[in-house]
Order: sequence, then structure tokens, then C-alpha cells
Amino acid sequence: MGSLPIDAVLDEVVESLRQHPNLVIEAPPGAGKTTRVPAALLRLNAGEVVVLEPRRLAARMAARRVAHEMGEDVGRTVGYQVRFETCGGRETRIWFCTEGVLTQRLLSDPELPGVGIVVLDEFHERHVDTDVAIALLRRLRLTRRPELRIVVMSATLESAAVARYLGECPSVRSEGRLFPVAVEFTPHSSVPLEEQVASAFARVAGERGDVLTFLPGAAEIRRAARACSGAAERAGFDVVMLHGELAPAEQDRAVNPGPRPKLILSTNVAESSITIEGVTAVIDGGLARVAVDSPWTGLPSLNIARISKASAKQRAGRAGRVRAGRVIRLYSEDDYVRRPEHVTPEIQRRELSHVLLDLLVMGAANVEWFDAPPAAALDAGWGLLERLGAVNGRALTD
Repeated sequence: MGSLPIDAVLDEVVESLRQHPNLVIEAPPGAGKTTRVPAALLRLNAGEVVVLEPRRLAARMAARRVAHEMGEDVGRTVGYQVRFETCGGRETRIWFCTEGVLTQRLLSDPELPGVGIVVLDEFHERHVDTDVAIALLRRLRLTRRPELRIVVMSATLESAAVARYLGECPSVRSEGRLFPVAVEFTPHSSVPLEEQVASAFARVAGERGDVLTFLPGAAEIRRAARACSGAAERAGFDVVMLHGELAPAEQDRAVNPGPRPKLILSTNVAESSITIEGVTAVIDGGLARVAVDSPWTGLPSLNIARISKASAKQRAGRAGRVRAGRVIRLYSEDDYVRRPEHVTPEIQRRELSHVLLDLLVMGAANVEWFDAPPAAALDAGWGLLERLGAVNGRALTD
């Protein structure tokens, strides 16, 4: 098991949590926080360590990685729980879960019996379930579980605001092993995205490292795989995909070292939580699928949107882990300059009726938010629940 940058601060992390109930950890992509911190927390003998991940794929892969580093199969000391799938049992002490799983667990076990530490990984992604989780955990610790420890980990978040929200808690920062990365922009083009990817790949294929390409979803990944297959074969590259619909064996093939260099076509799951060793070049499509809600029906959909500057920086950082890297952004520098610094938290742009109903069932309808949702969104959520007959005022109906 090789050393990672986060290893230098693990003793500080453990000692801080011996003295304080909460902690914020800042560490850049690839520092090793997702895999090394949970295992180190077992030293505290505080009960189960629950690690919340923003995606199912990240939860499964992180659990397998930590189990491997412990010399075990996943499902023993380290397990995972995502929607419709659980791998673990009575001896499991580290659970990697999606954030929504925690909400469901709080509905059935409001005090989280047996859980000593909850780690919110990749907090900067700020899904609705992320904000719900930290609000409920903070409330639980301040009321019925004062011994519960909360750890927030992020790559791009300014820690001061989270530290204040958690009661002026300490922060620990880990530096990353980052080599220089040359960033190239691409003039606007009407050429299909997959053809732009193929052209960019031809420019970096001679550098012999793995090439990580970010695309919005599985459909775009399949089209890019077809467009790049010929050039990849000629250059001696394997074309592999990485997204949530793949079988675990295919996901492992994308992440683990192989006999030949790889062109990895991935969604934004490779932006955080998962580090792919050997990547020396990144092709950034500049897009991601973002959940939005219809203002007329409240029903969700996934739309393609431009990523933020913070996401672009995270993607670029994947190219500088093992040696000097190269990034080709498939958008212009003017386009980059006009992008927002950070993604808008989902809690401030989503329909909230389901969140309000869960909170009401838990008796936490007046929870204190890290970033409060807009008053109009709260009113709309309560209004929808009223029209559905689920609530009368702020009380559940029969």
C-alpha cells in the first residue's frame, strides 16, 4: 500500500476528534481522503464509521478499495449500502453509503444506534441529500447524541463556513501531490461532441499515459467510444467506460492499472471520490447532467449544463497526480471566464416537497439549514403537500 498525501495528517485528524466532536478536512483530489481517513477513524473505537458518498458508484468502489487495502474482501470490516443493494454484516465497522440511505436510516432509527462517526465526503457537491444529512446530524448531536462525531471532507470548499455551522470546529488541511498541468482551450465548434473528443485524443495519444475524458452521460460516452475506437487501437490504447450503469467488473477495469494505456470515458463520477492512477491527460467536455425540476409540475429531469469553474479545476487536477500533465478543455477561455465559481447547491434550486415530508415525519420540520432554501421553494413544497392531502398546515394527515 503506497503512501498518499493525506497520510501525513491522519494522526492530527484522529487527535482532533479525540478532543472535539466535529472536524472539517480539506484535501485536493487524489490526496487519499476517501480511502485513508475512514480506516484511521477506527482507532477511536467510537462505534461504526458511516461514510456518505454523493453517488452509488463512488460508495461501492471506495468500499472495495478500502477493503483491499485492509487485505479483506468487501463485506467484512468494510461494506457498503446503496439503494437496493447492501454488502456487509454484523462485523462491518465501516459503511460507505449514499446520502439518501442515511435519511432513510434516520426515519427508522432516529438516534443512529451503534454509529459513532459520520463522514460527509465530497461535501462541495452539495446535493439536496447532502444538506439534509448535515442538518439532521447536527441536530442529532446537539440533542440526543452529544457523543456523535461529524467529519466533513471536501476538495474545493472553503472550510470556515462549515466549521462555524458545526460550532467553530477545527479544520485540517492536506496538500496534494500535484505536478504542473498545462491547460489548453478550444475555440467554439459546431462539430458533434464525440468528434471533438476524438480530435483531442489524437493530440495527446502520443504521451503514453492514461487519458481521462469527462462527458455528460452514458449516451455521450458510447458515441465517443465509437468515434475514438480506430485511433485508440492504432495508438495502442484500450477504450474503457466509467459510469453508474456498468457492472462492478467493468468499473474496476477503468480504475485499475492495465497492460496498455487507457482512454477512459467517464461521467463526472471521476471528478471526485475515485482516483485513477496513471492519468496524465484530461479531455474536459465542460458539461454534466444536472437534476432540475419543472416549475409547472415539480417533476425532476436531467438536463445537460455547463460545469462550474470549481469542477473544471477538479477535472484538470486529475492530470497532475503522477507527473506533469495536460488538459484540453473543449470550450473557449471566454466561455470558462463566464462560468460560475461554484455549482449552486441543489437545496436552493430543487422542488422540496419530499424533503419537507421526510423532515415532518422525523419531527425536524424546523431544522436549521447550512444554506437555507428560498422561502418561495419552501412555500411551494408545503403547498403541494397540502394539495395532495399529505399535510394540514404543518401536521401530517391520517
